[in-house]
Amino acid sequence: MKSSADERLSDRIAIGVLTRAFPPELVDEIVAECGRVEQRRRLLPARVVVYFVLAMCLFSGQGYEEVARLLTHGLERMGRWKVTWRVPTTAAIGRARLRLGPEPLKALFARVCRPVASGETSGTWYRGWRLVAVDGTTFDVPDTQANAAFFGRPGVSRGQEKSAYPQARVAALVECGTHAVFAAEAGPLAVHETELAQRLFSSLAPGILLLADRGFRGFDLWRAATATGADLLWRVKNDAVLPVRALLEDGSYLSEIVAARDKNRRADPARVRVIEYTLGRDGSDTVYRLITTVLDPKAASASSLAALYAQRWEIESTLDEIKTHQGGPRLVLRSQHPRGVEQEIFAFLLVHHALRDLMHQAARQADHDPDRISFTRTLRIVRRHVTDQAAFSPLPDGQGPGHGPA
Repeated sequence: MKSSADERLSDRIAIGVLTRAFPPELVDEIVAECGRVEQRRRLLPARVVVYFVLAMCLFSGQGYEEVARLLTHGLERMGRWKVTWRVPTTAAIGRARLRLGPEPLKALFARVCRPVASGETSGTWYRGWRLVAVDGTTFDVPDTQANAAFFGRPGVSRGQEKSAYPQARVAALVECGTHAVFAAEAGPLAVHETELAQRLFSSLAPGILLLADRGFRGFDLWRAATATGADLLWRVKNDAVLPVRALLEDGSYLSEIVAARDKNRRADPARVRVIEYTLGRDGSDTVYRLITTVLDPKAASASSLAALYAQRWEIESTLDEIKTHQGGPRLVLRSQHPRGVEQEIFAFLLVHHALRDLMHQAARQADHDPDRISFTRTLRIVRRHVTDQAAFSPLPDGQGPGHGPA
């Protein structure tokens, strides 16, 4: 057993809800699996760097050294540590992040981030289907030579100029009722969001109803998604060719889609059901055309599916929570290198998942819809608790204080 004099303050860092969601033992296991175990004792061992990166995305906008102070301030103020700990410099923290790389954060995301809704969670289910949405977004990243070369910049002003910041592209799957992100892929801007989305489909399964907007188009993408056993409800462009094969009693009709390369012969079509409706006022109605794998109106009527499609906007709210509220207005990630950008993106997603899981559990205890709990208020509470908590002991023998409050 180590004496208190041999232990480092950095070994006792606690970050409340994050250590609850990502226990030290799990972080240690993943660090070892990714080959990041240190050969010598450091001021910033790999486990602490994992928690630091998570805290960096909880306290977005704070400098590196300030984040380190926030993690240890509560321990010093509460008298839980009697030896002065030297806060690492920004350069030392940057080197520690490079040593860690993105792999442990991605592995932690893959291990922990799952749909969180129970069978009773309001707004998550329709007749046994779990409602899930897919969408893409971009993150501005620092304008360094490495980031610009790897991620690229979007064209602006008629395609003649480039924007101020390079951008990373991200695609994600979100559980609509809880806003829990449970699958994600990141890549350069040149990689289309549909390509990233196809890499997510291994997280789909029977019993899921996947919602997608018009940007997720293409016969091959549809086939790849349906091959998972999930059902689909996707919006398509109004000029899509959808021949009427059979009119149905609820006003929808059966049709088929084919690959663009096969549009003349229409061989090997995929059967779909088409639902058309309008939304709007004063003659400015927007026409919506949805296609679905749910072919039987008795399983889900046209009006029910049209109403369900509005749940797709939950993923827009989720991305706004991450980028605007958690990250702050006009968010620009802080990582100067592509591997650091990927590490930071998955840290943002991990923090968001931890917050949303906490909100879901609170909603269950109060018998509320998770949507009735404020994300921004939860974020403020969690940030405030970080500096007021008890510490946890990272030692394998379990010595030391407990994990602290969630």
